[in-house]
Amino acid sequence: MAVDEAILEAAGRGDSPPTLRLYAWQPPCLSLGYAQPITDVDIPRLQAHGWEVVRRPTGGRAVLHTDEITYSVIAPLDEPRVAGTVLESYRRLAAALVEALRLLSLPVAMQERSRRHSSTANPVCFEIPSTYEITVDGKKLIGSAQARRKEGVLQHGSLPLTGDLTRILQVLAFPDEESRTRAADRLLMRATTVETALGRAVTWDEAAQAFRTAFSKVLALSLQNADLSPTEKERAKELVTSKYAQTNWNQKS
Repeated sequence: MAVDEAILEAAGRGDSPPTLRLYAWQPPCLSLGYAQPITDVDIPRLQAHGWEVVRRPTGGRAVLHTDEITYSVIAPLDEPRVAGTVLESYRRLAAALVEALRLLSLPVAMQERSRRHSSTANPVCFEIPSTYEITVDGKKLIGSAQARRKEGVLQHGSLPLTGDLTRILQVLAFPDEESRTRAADRLLMRATTVETALGRAVTWDEAAQAFRTAFSKVLALSLQNADLSPTEKERAKELVTSKYAQTNWNQKS
């Protein structure tokens, strides 16, 4: 999260170009949306699993980052591909995400959905309907969130490649085990992984190549591989120390 924010600041100053970042997490980590209360998390269970928790600078609900590919798109406000309203920019980026999944032979659809019937009390990102939701066979496949600041736009999201989606529920707070079991049943009805949908495993590298190809094609980009700049690396370290490793950031109620 610190790296995403460091790139956002650099892009806003004009020191870094618009960026597509693809990454993974080690060890597994539960990320909470900016305004999500820490009381949604069962901290002793989280610690028993050896997982970490971090609060995102974007909204939304909890995501367990493991066995997935995470993407972030970072650009200044005057970048045409993220210009306009949140929904307008999200729709453009969602078109690239759809193309990436189709390159992986997934029969995905992008559906405009209303938020009228979503529950704000639901702690799990992949259970909540979102506008321009990307689905396969009616099940959600990618969870994304966007933040807009004076520096620019940050949108990031996760694509679960494999594994048991209900693992996240083992570290969230429920009044009893029956409620946890019901939540697991609902989640499996509403969301899926690439491996389950496709019937075969997809590696992180295979997924990353699909993302690069799709974003280049759909958004007319000329992508170049690059490491973080020295300034971005230093700023990310500062943000870890001052923000993302701090209890008062991660455990806000």
